[in-house]
Amino acid sequence: MSQVEESIEVGVPVSAAYNQWTQFEDFPKFMDGVERIEQRTPTLTHWKTRIAGVEREFDAEVTEQIPDERVAWTSVGGEARQAGVVTFHRIDDDTTKIMLQLDHDPEGLADTVGDKLGLVRRQAVGDLKRFKQFIEARGGAETGAWRGTV
Repeated sequence: MSQVEESIEVGVPVSAAYNQWTQFEDFPKFMDGVERIEQRTPTLTHWKTRIAGVEREFDAEVTEQIPDERVAWTSVGGEARQAGVVTFHRIDDDTTKIMLQLDHDPEGLADTVGDKLGLVRRQAVGDLKRFKQFIEARGGAETGAWRGTV
């Protein structure tokens, strides 16, 4: 199991950062390699990815969700094994620190080599930077919100 821990500060209130993160179907707008996400239930999503030429489809289940604090998930079936949590920390009224912790189980030669070369970590760093650009370019206006608790 490979672990990634990364963080970034974004220039929006914690509620805006959290609300945007709950809009899973918008992830392809800032996550490189994510082609499509379908929200099937409030806690179940279906992902289609293509990273480094490798296509994968899998489901992910939200295992914990606390508004303005955290979203945790784990993959359930499919071609990827991962689990993670994103936490949101108020720095001040207009600044939020987002922390990502991801556990990824490389499968096959391509995943193992990519993991050894730091591909997953670089992917996470890039995705967080693109999230920052995405939400800040919108002036902190999220595309939607799901404020339920899991």
